[in-house]
Amino acid sequence: MDGPGNADTDANATADADTSANATPDLDPDDRVELGVALLEHLEDGELTVKQAIDRVETVTTDPHLTREILDTAELRGVIEREAGVVRPTGGTYVRFQHDVVRREGEFTCRRCGADLSTGHFIQFEAGEHGPFGSSCIRKVTGRED
Repeated sequence: MDGPGNADTDANATADADTSANATPDLDPDDRVELGVALLEHLEDGELTVKQAIDRVETVTTDPHLTREILDTAELRGVIEREAGVVRPTGGTYVRFQHDVVRREGEFTCRRCGADLSTGHFIQFEAGEHGPFGSSCIRKVTGRED
């Protein structure tokens, strides 16, 4: 019988969390970490709260352990600086919308807000493709708009 704290139940909860509309279920955890770090590296925000950074990272994974690993890895690599609840991206490398974003027609669900989309916007990072997003959500995720 599965109960609270059962390893199988915990693993299923993590798997369920990462198959939601705001996760990237087709990637293994290491790939999700790399994709999350790439996203943080390309943020246009000068600074944001940890909560805002987590909101961005949750488009890659909703697993709190992976979210923390993404933030820790980004900090260790010098991609972000964290201090007193503030995250400052250090990369200075931004998503170039004409070059790094691919638009596709079809039936999609936005990874940020969950809205149905007929046009999906996908960010092309070296670590992999991230999306789909709607036209306004992709700007919010990259820090181009508040």
